This record gives sequence, C-alpha cells and structure tokens, in this order.
Amino acid sequence: MYSRLAKNIQGDIFGGITAGIVALPLALAFGIQAFGGIDSPASSSIGALAGLVGATLLGFFASLFGGTHSQISGPTGPMTVITASLVSGAWVSGGGSFDAVLIAMSLAGLFCGLFQILFGIIRIGKYVRYIPYPVLSGFMSGIGVIIILQQIYPLIGMKSPVLVVDMVAQFPAMLAEMTTVIPLLLGIATILVVRLFPFITKKVPATLVALIVLTFVSLFTGIDKSMTIGEIPSGLPMPFFTKVSLAGLDWWALTEAAIIPGLTLAGLGSIDTLLTSVVADNITKTHHNSNKELIGQGIGNAVSGMFCGIAGAGATMRTVVNVKSGGRTQLSGMIHSLFLLAILLGAGTLVKYVPLSVLAGILITVGWGIIDFRGFRDIRKIPKADAFVLVVVFFTTVFVDLLTAVGIGMVIACVLFMKRMSDLAEGSYVTMNATEPESPWADEAGLPDDIKRKIFIERFHGPIFFGSINGFNKVMAAVPDDAEIVILRMKRVKFMDQSGVYAMESAIKELQQRGKIVLMTIIQPQPRYLLEKMQLIPHVVPEQNTFNSFEECTTFLKANL
Repeated sequence: MYSRLAKNIQGDIFGGITAGIVALPLALAFGIQAFGGIDSPASSSIGALAGLVGATLLGFFASLFGGTHSQISGPTGPMTVITASLVSGAWVSGGGSFDAVLIAMSLAGLFCGLFQILFGIIRIGKYVRYIPYPVLSGFMSGIGVIIILQQIYPLIGMKSPVLVVDMVAQFPAMLAEMTTVIPLLLGIATILVVRLFPFITKKVPATLVALIVLTFVSLFTGIDKSMTIGEIPSGLPMPFFTKVSLAGLDWWALTEAAIIPGLTLAGLGSIDTLLTSVVADNITKTHHNSNKELIGQGIGNAVSGMFCGIAGAGATMRTVVNVKSGGRTQLSGMIHSLFLLAILLGAGTLVKYVPLSVLAGILITVGWGIIDFRGFRDIRKIPKADAFVLVVVFFTTVFVDLLTAVGIGMVIACVLFMKRMSDLAEGSYVTMNATEPESPWADEAGLPDDIKRKIFIERFHGPIFFGSINGFNKVMAAVPDDAEIVILRMKRVKFMDQSGVYAMESAIKELQQRGKIVLMTIIQPQPRYLLEKMQLIPHVVPEQNTFNSFEECTTFLKANL
C-alpha cells in the first residue's frame, strides 16, 4: 500500500484538501440537520461539532483501513436522516437531556461500526449489487425529498418538526409566524450560488463560496444570533464517556435501544458506501475490495461514535471531487480528514456566524441532487412492475420508514422477478462470464478473416437484469482496445429490466467514447420494446446498426469494411 501512496502524493494532497473544502459546509449542515429536532439553543453548535467530528474520524479511518483507493467518507444524507430520528427520540425519552442524546448517538454509531465490520468479515459486500435499480431509485429519491422538507423550516428561520407528516401539516401555520424574511433571502441566495457558480468556474467549490460570501453578507443584515450556528467548542475530539454523566445509567436498556438504529445505520451505510465505491471504480478504472471497504467503514464509524461524531458512509460528491482533483489513493482521504481536523481545532471562531438558513440552502441542493429525476422521467417507459416498485419504495421511504422501504421493495422486486422468470422459463440459462471464452456460433463462419480481425463479438445468454449486471459489466469491460466494431448478439436475451437497460446504455456509450462502432443482432421482442421505449434505439444505437439476423450483419460488414 505504501508504495502506491508514494506514487501520487502531490495529487493526493491536492485532491484531499479540495475534498476537505467541499466536505466542510456539508459536515456542518448534516450535523445541524441531525440535531434539528432538538428544541434547544445549543442544538446547532453541538450538531455542527458532531458533523465535523464524524467527517474527520470516519474519513480518516475508513481511508486507512478501507478497500476503495480514492473514496472520501463522511456524513451523508441517508445516514443523517436516520441519525436525526435517533437523536430526536433520545431527546424526548431522556427528558430533554443532551447526555441521553450523546449516549444514544455514540452507542448507535458504535454498533453501526461493529455490524459493518461483521458484514465485511462474513463477506456480505458482494450481495449489495443484487439490489434492483427501482428500489435504489425510489429509496434515494425519498431521502432527497425528506432532506428538502426538513430544510424548509430552517430556510425561514424555524425549527423543523421530526415527522414528514407534521412538516407538511404545520408549514402554513409556521409560515404565518415568520417575523423576518432575511433567513429566507439568504437561503434562496445560497441555492442560487450553489447552482449557478459552477458556470463561472468549477475550480472553487460552489458550496464553500456560498458559505463564505453569504455568511459575510449576513453580518450586515442584523440576523438574530439564534438563527446562526453559534459557538462551537474547539479542540481535539474527546470520547463520549468524558462528556456525560454515567452515574445510574441502565446500560442494558441503552444497549437494547441502540442495536436496531445501529443495524439500520450499518445496512444503509453499507449500501451507500459500496455504491460510491462503484462510482469511484468507474472513474479511476480500478476495482475496490467491497468486504475490506466495509471493515474500514466499520472501524471509522465505531471510532466516530465513541467520540460523539455522527455516523456516515462513502460520499459520492466528495469522492468525485477528490478523484477529479488528483486523488488516487487512501492518502487523499486521510489528507481530507487532517484538513477538517485543523478546522475543528479552531472551529468556534471560524463558523459561529454562519446562518442556519445558508446551511439549509446547501442541504436543499444536496437533497435535489439525490432525487433520481431520470427514474421518474422514464416511469412511463419502464416495465410496469419496475414502476410499481419505484413508487411504493419512494412513498414508503418518505412517509413510513427507510429500512421498511428497502425491505418492502426487495420483497416485491423478488416476487415480480420470480413471476417474470417463470413466464420466460424455457430451460436454464447460462450466466454471463467474462473469464471463459466461447466458441463461435455456427452463423459466424461466413465472416472473412480480414473482418474478423477488426471486430469483437459478445454473445449474451439469458436475461440482463439487476442480478446479472455485475457479470454484464465484466464482459463489456473485456472488449479489447484494438477492436473497431463490437457486435452484441442478443438472440438469447429474452428479458431485460430497467437496471439492464441503464447498464447497457452506459456500456455502449463507454464503447463509443473509445471510438468503437456498436452493432446489435436479433433483439428479442421484450428487450427491443424496452430499448425503443427508453430511446436507446435509435438515440444511442442507430436503427441501421440493428439487424434481424447475423447474416444481415455480415453483409453490412462486407459492404462497409
């Protein structure tokens, strides 16, 4: 590992610092969101500190022990939504005691870490890829909506209710009670800066620009101090048992109460992290070790929990920023954490004037970015079963519970898949395998030798669906660089789902970016209907590049090569 670290030290330093700059406002915002359900003037400063501690410790240890070279970890939207529910519940059950909140949050973070370590040890990471796209789409979109709804109240200078139903029901009354428009104007300005500043330059993070500029502007508006973060204690993070009174605590009851939230955080954090790992792999052309990554995340969350930091996961946006800025190894993630630690040591004086509405504006843009608009845009085009799963998971996520939403979505998806497969049953199918070369099919004998040298033929067997996406990506990645034309033989693909179409679209576009021409032969009725409905044909693969037989394809090749 250490030899790899030394090869790109300059890029890692720059990438880590850049990611740290992006992470700073998000860590503050997510921390305050996690403590947003507490009715106390101190909630903002304690929440901001918890967010910074979580980003610092999780980011460092997840990078040190994880299995993804360039991943940046810290508080994320999905994890913060769970933590916010935990914190508000502990505040109520503990009679308005911050001690109860910190103990509950720390134990849940510790259990989250221990469960993730266990997930890595029993090698559960490989199963994440079997989650269907509609489940992920509905789930992430639901989380995006929750984040936006939670931030509408801080945007107007008010405390947000805990439940989504209450957020919606109480909003007209809270709007009538609004006494100043300054927070709202600052929040709207924040959203505009975050959205529009990248058109000027992408070298400087828009969130940081919004944070600094609008905090400076707020100093001249006379905004009430209760609507700012307030003083944050500075210094090195300390374990939770040094901050709270431990006398008379029922540790057994506390442990029982923390196990389920810890398990929920572990499951959600593992999914969030490994999806980000896949994104990092796609950009860097590397391969992460999913089980090692889970162990690293577990160690990071356990340490973060012990020091009163909120639990987190691999953060997609921060990871992409890190990679684009030169980060290639685990060192970049550790540099990101050291940068945040430097901020943490002097945080009280640096961020106490930041308006809560500015952070709300930042989080609204985060929530907006999480929503899968593409999935909803295509909802009339995708199979009805996929659309049904997406909608059910979305509404369950928003109005019921995150873990319940994933569970219901997986059950429905599995039942529908089994029904689809029984309808298609014409014998068993061979799973796509990139490691075992296949003999040419009989109708390929007519290809002249001079043409054979320029083409690569990929023969698929069986459905292309969420469970076979990993194998599909492997075979598509195996296309050699010297091939000029790639022929996708679709005769034995009698079914595709939404996950399969999106995966195929991404793979074909990647081949085209490499300068290759993609042809498709004998597309079966259901896949063709879906490919045309989703406009992969003709917008990605022109109609003239699809053929009803391999002989037609051969004739085309002879005429054009």
